[in-house]
Amino acid sequence: MAERSKAVRNIGIMAHIDAGKTTTTERILFYTHKSHRIGEVDEGTATMDWMTQEQNRGITIVSAATTCTWNDTQINIIDTPGHVDFTAEVERSLRVLDGAVGVFCAVGGVEPQSETVWRQADHYNVPRIAYVNKMDRIGADFYAVVEEIREKLKAVPLPLSLPIGVESAYEGNIDLINMQEVHWDLDSEGADLRFSDIREEHREIAEVWREKLIDVLSAYSDEITDLYLEGKAVSSDLIHNTLREATITRQIVPVLVGSSLKNKGVQPVLDAIINYLPSPEELPPIPAIHGKKDEEIEIPRTDKENLSALIFKIQHDREMGMLCYLRVYSGNIKSGTAVLNVNEKKRERVNRLLRMHANHHEQISELRAGDIGVAIGLKFARTGETLASEGYPVILENMDFPEPVISVAIEPKTMSDQSKLKNALDNLRREDPTFTVKENDETGQLIISGMGELHLDVLVTRVLEEYKVEANVGKPQVTYRESITKAVSHTETYQRTLAGKEHAATITLQVEPRNRGEGNYFESALSTGKLPANYQEAVRRGVEASFPSGIVMGYPAVDVKVTLTGVVFQELTASEIAFEAASSLGYDTACRKASPVLLEPIMEVDVMCPSEQVGDVISNLSQRGGHVDSMESRPSYELVKAKAPLVNMFGYSTTLRSLTQGRGTFSMEFSHFAKKTS
Repeated sequence: MAERSKAVRNIGIMAHIDAGKTTTTERILFYTHKSHRIGEVDEGTATMDWMTQEQNRGITIVSAATTCTWNDTQINIIDTPGHVDFTAEVERSLRVLDGAVGVFCAVGGVEPQSETVWRQADHYNVPRIAYVNKMDRIGADFYAVVEEIREKLKAVPLPLSLPIGVESAYEGNIDLINMQEVHWDLDSEGADLRFSDIREEHREIAEVWREKLIDVLSAYSDEITDLYLEGKAVSSDLIHNTLREATITRQIVPVLVGSSLKNKGVQPVLDAIINYLPSPEELPPIPAIHGKKDEEIEIPRTDKENLSALIFKIQHDREMGMLCYLRVYSGNIKSGTAVLNVNEKKRERVNRLLRMHANHHEQISELRAGDIGVAIGLKFARTGETLASEGYPVILENMDFPEPVISVAIEPKTMSDQSKLKNALDNLRREDPTFTVKENDETGQLIISGMGELHLDVLVTRVLEEYKVEANVGKPQVTYRESITKAVSHTETYQRTLAGKEHAATITLQVEPRNRGEGNYFESALSTGKLPANYQEAVRRGVEASFPSGIVMGYPAVDVKVTLTGVVFQELTASEIAFEAASSLGYDTACRKASPVLLEPIMEVDVMCPSEQVGDVISNLSQRGGHVDSMESRPSYELVKAKAPLVNMFGYSTTLRSLTQGRGTFSMEFSHFAKKTS
C-alpha cells in the first residue's frame, strides 16, 4: 500500500500542441525515479501517451494522470492534450488542479492554443509557472517568449533563470536566485547537475536580470524594498517566500528555461512546482451548493470535513470496467464503503481505489482531501458529478462544455454488431462530455457528434479498433442551428377530451430574437393571480422541451426569447397537460411566423505557415468563405488569424500541407453561429 506523503501538489502540464508537454512529463518521471528509462513521443514510447492512437499520431488525446515524489512531496500530475479538438480534456483537468506548468516553445512562443488554455486556467483561478522549452531549436529566443507572455497573456512573467547560449550552443542556465551557473551532465541523461560561479562574460546580463527580479518582488514585500533601498543582500529564502505568495495569488508567473529533449532544465521546474505552487490546504474553501437547502456554501479543504469529491474524468477499461477519476476536496473516501452520487441521487459502492501511473496503477485503501485517484465500482457516475456523504449532499460547481459542431452517421455492418456498437458509444459518451449520440427519427441512423474532424476521427477509430465493432461510417456533416429574426405574438388554444374529461388552455406567447450567443430564455409576464404557478411552470416545460426540436428543419433553436403575455383561464377545464401542449404548439407556430433562419457554425482558424506561402494560404481561405482578422509575423513563420464556415473547412489539413510543402500547421475552434449565406 502506498503511504500518503506529508505534502501534496496537484498540477497539470498544459500548452499548445508540439510545445513539448509530454516530453517534459517523461523527464519528470525519470528524474523522480518513477520510470527507469526516458520515453520519447517521436518513438511512440512515451509513458503518458499510452493509447495506441496517441503513439501512432504522436499527440496527446486523453489527459493521463500519474503520481511521483520530489523532495518528500507527492506530485499528482495530469498531462493534458494540446490539440484544440480535445479542449474538454483540458477544461476538466484544470477544474481539479491546484496549479499548472505552462510549457512554451522557445521558437513558437505564445501560440494560439496557448492562449486558449491560459484563458481556461484564468477561469478556474489556477496559479501557474511558465517553462520555455526547446532552447536547442533553431530560432529559439527566450527573451521574445517572455515578452509575448506579458503582451498576449496579460501576465507578469518573472524569469528565475536565463539560458546560456541558444540553439545548438545552448549549454545550461544562470540561476538568478542563487546567482550561479547550472549545467547538466549528459552522460547521466541530465540526472546529475553541476553548479559553478557565473563566468565573466555572462555576469553583466545576470546582474541586470537579477536587479529586475528584485525590483518586481519589492512590490510584493516591504522587507525586500527596505533591503533593496539600504543596498543590503536579499536572502534566497526571502525571495522564495515572496515568489510563493505572489504566484499563489496569481500576481506573477515565474519563468524557467530549458530543453527537455536534451535533458536540460527539468529539475528546476520540479523545484519551482514545490516552492511556488500551492498545496491543497493553502487554497481558499471550495464553493458548493447544498443539495437539500439549495443554498451556496463553502467547504474547507480538510479531511476533517464531510466527503466532497468531483468525478472529472471517466475511462473505460476492458478488465476493470469504468475507471472514475476523482479529486477529493474534503473528507476521505475508503475502498469498500458507500457514497452518495448527489447529481443522480443514488447510493454507490466504491469497490476499489487506485493511484494511477498513466495506464498502470497501484491499489490504495483510501483517498483523502487533496488527493487525486481512481474509484472502481461506480455504476451511475458521469463526468462532472459530485460524490458526497449521505447526510451532507453537496454539489460542486458543474463544468460547462461547448456544443459539438460536427457529426457523422455510423451504422453496424451486421445485426450482431448492433448491441456492440451501442455499448461502445455509451462508454465513449460517459467518458467524453463533448461527444453526443442521437438517432435520426427519419432514417433510424445513429448520428455521433464531436468538436472537430480529428476528435471524431479518433472516436470512430476507437469504436472500430478498440471495441472491435464492424461499422460503416458516413462523411462528416455540419451541425446547424435555427433561430428567428423578428418578434411575433401568437395565441394558441388547445382543447381535447381525454379519458372523458375536457382539457383546455388558451395562451398568448411572444417570441423575439436575442443576440447571438445569449441562449434561449423563457419568462412569464403574468402574475400568479392571473395564472397559478403550477400552470405557468407547465407552459415553461412545454416551451423548453420545444427548443431542441427546432423550427423548420429540426435543428436545435438558439437565441430565442419566449414571453407568456396572455391567458384565458377556466378552472373547470384547465390542466397542466393542456397548458404544456398549448405552449408547445404555440411556440412552434409563433417561431414559424417569425422569419426563421438557418445558422451555421463559424470557426476561428489560426494558420501558421512560412512567410513565402502566406499569400497562397490567405487566397485559399478566401475561396473557402473565410475572412482574415489579423496577421502576425513571428521569427520563423507567419500567423494568420481568420474566421471561416466549418462546412468549407473539411479536408483543410490536406490542402494546407500541399500549399506549404508540409510546413504549415493550423488549429481551429468554434467561434459562433451565424446566418448561413448560401
